[in-house]
Amino acid sequence: MPPRPRRVAPRAHDRASAIVARLAQAYPGATTELVYRTPFELLVATVLSAQSTDARVNTVTPALFARYPDARALAAAAPEALEPLVRATGFFRAKSRAIVGLARALVERFGGDVPPRMADLVTLPGVGRKTANVVLGHALGVPGLPVDRHVFRVAQRIGLARGRTPEALEARLTAQLPPETWTLASDCLILHGRRVCRPKPLCQKCGIQSDCAFYRSGGPARAARPAPPGHPTAASGRRRAPGPRAGRRRSRP
Repeated sequence: MPPRPRRVAPRAHDRASAIVARLAQAYPGATTELVYRTPFELLVATVLSAQSTDARVNTVTPALFARYPDARALAAAAPEALEPLVRATGFFRAKSRAIVGLARALVERFGGDVPPRMADLVTLPGVGRKTANVVLGHALGVPGLPVDRHVFRVAQRIGLARGRTPEALEARLTAQLPPETWTLASDCLILHGRRVCRPKPLCQKCGIQSDCAFYRSGGPARAARPAPPGHPTAASGRRRAPGPRAGRRRSRP
């Protein structure tokens, strides 16, 4: 369970549940886009998805799991043998070491099974709270709310919850929502972040404008407003880096 923040007002509970319900209507059947058949496959796939995409991971896991279908088979492999199979996901050497390491840990400490406890999962190589929550919520039937970059951005932009770290945001979100909706809330926020509430949001396509703090505060209009003349971002939309002499005093002759 995530650390619990201070007491949440009933209105916050109601608003959070209403937003999740509206997102669930917009994304019926929302779930992880990683393809898996067992908790072990989802665990490995989620580790491989770091700094990659679910679609890219789905292209490599069929061959990977055909050769290494369970923790015992993967634990017996050399990391170097996996590198060609997972190369397309990026950081393939580190990921090969991580998934072989977690497979060996599963065999040595859990009889080859994926444990249904956060405290155990986060002791595995390459597994943090986000990965553990993905596996708990989707493959093991244990409430979990994964906070990835989309959840971290969208939840704060719409005013659902705030936190300086993924862990802090997870604690605030889980305090506002009933446990049975945690995984659905994460899946919906992820899909909304990928398709609509992107870093540059497509507010005109959003179905929760009336519940969005960013939209109600005029955020889209501010974002679209051109910079005033003379502003460092006016010409290109990007702030120029200071030159090598910036901030230096001219020496007197």
